[in-house]
Amino acid sequence: MKTAFIFPGQGSQYPGMGRELAQNFAGARAVFEEADEALGFKLSQLCFEGPAEELQRTANTQPAILAVSVAAATVLREQGLKPDFVAGHSLGEYSALVTAGTLRFADALRLVRQRGQYMQKAVPVGQGAMAAILGFSGSVEDICREAAQGEVVSPANLNSPAQVVIAGAAAAVGRAVQLAKQRGAKRAILLNVSAPFHCALMKPAQERLSVHLDAAAMQDPQVPLVNNVGAEVVTSASVVREGLKQQVTSPVRWEESVRRLRQEGMDLFVEVGPGKVLCGLVRQIDPTAECLRVEDCATLQEVTARLRQ
Repeated sequence: MKTAFIFPGQGSQYPGMGRELAQNFAGARAVFEEADEALGFKLSQLCFEGPAEELQRTANTQPAILAVSVAAATVLREQGLKPDFVAGHSLGEYSALVTAGTLRFADALRLVRQRGQYMQKAVPVGQGAMAAILGFSGSVEDICREAAQGEVVSPANLNSPAQVVIAGAAAAVGRAVQLAKQRGAKRAILLNVSAPFHCALMKPAQERLSVHLDAAAMQDPQVPLVNNVGAEVVTSASVVREGLKQQVTSPVRWEESVRRLRQEGMDLFVEVGPGKVLCGLVRQIDPTAECLRVEDCATLQEVTARLRQ
């Protein structure tokens, strides 16, 4: 059975995530200890106990989800389970690259911490927004063009046939939401996020992060990656690096990524890290695809039993 490990992005965090794995597996414990040391504060305590408000701060959320995802992937590896392909949603691409051996975990932690800080600072709070357009059969790109009126608004996450997230200037996103509702979208809702990710307003963050990405040591992936920017199979460090730079201002092509993984023969998707957002999207994209998840002992047992059949 060919298996893809897929890694969640921002929005999947919750207080208590990763605690059970750390309590029961030395490999997971070591991941959290390394995270605390690399960042110089108790990221593990933030993951295990919260508070939720601190965990939701972008600069904390990104390394926290990375740490939980890498801890889960470490436990899977210790159980003798390895992926044939990896992919990650936005921030999750960094978790995928640690698992593929491209980035050292400590380097990835520092990168995503900087990424979160730069994204937060790129647009003053309240000036940007994101919204989910659900169940819309028309063109979200057309709605964004019409709603822009000289401001930035564009698709940010092409998640599934039933879900596209848009990002941009708050007023333009608001206009796009109204247009989508008028034209038959099942739902169009503003999201509770701290910045408009994956749009042109993130250009300052992209420029600042690119300096760190250029300085980071990267190896060619030992496991092929399907990247966010082009939904392409990537096997070289130079293409990985460029993709991570472009990713900051470009849409996440998640639907295309899942379809590409299916084309590459993936039978099973395993969401590695907190939550079950990606399994939900996989089922929307391809109802015939099987998706399991690993975030605690019960879900780990389910995946190990399935992969050893």
